[in-house]
Amino acid sequence: MTKLIVFTDLHMTPEGTRIIGLDPHQRLKAGLDHVNLHHADADSVIFTGDLTHRADAPSYVRLKGLIDTLLPPSAITIGNHDSRELFRQHFPDVAADEEGFVQRAIDFADCRVLLLDTLFAPPYDYPDSHSGHLCERRLSWLDRRLGEAAGRPVLIFMHHPPHDTGFAGMDGIRLRNGDDFYDIVLRHGNVRHIFAGHVHRTIGGSHRGIPFSVFKSPVHQQPMPFDTPDPSLAVDEPGAYGIVVVTEHGLQVHTEDYEIARRDGHIA
Repeated sequence: MTKLIVFTDLHMTPEGTRIIGLDPHQRLKAGLDHVNLHHADADSVIFTGDLTHRADAPSYVRLKGLIDTLLPPSAITIGNHDSRELFRQHFPDVAADEEGFVQRAIDFADCRVLLLDTLFAPPYDYPDSHSGHLCERRLSWLDRRLGEAAGRPVLIFMHHPPHDTGFAGMDGIRLRNGDDFYDIVLRHGNVRHIFAGHVHRTIGGSHRGIPFSVFKSPVHQQPMPFDTPDPSLAVDEPGAYGIVVVTEHGLQVHTEDYEIARRDGHIA
């Protein structure tokens, strides 16, 4: 049974800086330490973008130092707060496709995992700068990788949700061409689950018949009111990561609120 740990929206900042008073380095370190302690047997730790807050070199350096402490292997893709060029400079060992996009296929005994690069940049004008997009080259790559996995379950990991999630502000900057994405996915019929970040909330459901999960950030979260038009608002709530376990008949998706999680218990 393949076990995957999922982190999204790390928003690393340079040393001495914070986001709404929170230290992204400290919060992520606590999460990675928690994984090393309790999930060192994971087959991979997957990071689904927004690795930094401002796409600057010092933040990528700090982030790499933390990821290098992980005991399980890692797999990484990028989000709208990242720079593809700077990321590849500071993470030269992370796999990219033949076009230079930060996406890859990983085959496990019981599934294929696909990481997609949904960064839409340039342009850098809002909202396009924060929306996701899969160009024809990336859609073609997805089509080929799904075709290679005919008859095998596929799990897709991406930063931008390819459909609405109920949060007005964030839905305005989701994947722009989600219908194109789903048309390819449904044609192949082997995608069992889609995982995304971007929204900074724990969300589960299905779209066009395919289950999806969105995970919280280890740093700051999206306020809960659905009709908030401003996607930049943040609240201080406990950080979390996802745990995905592939089973004989499907998969399980868990959320670990590691900052407040307890391992001891009492009889109720």
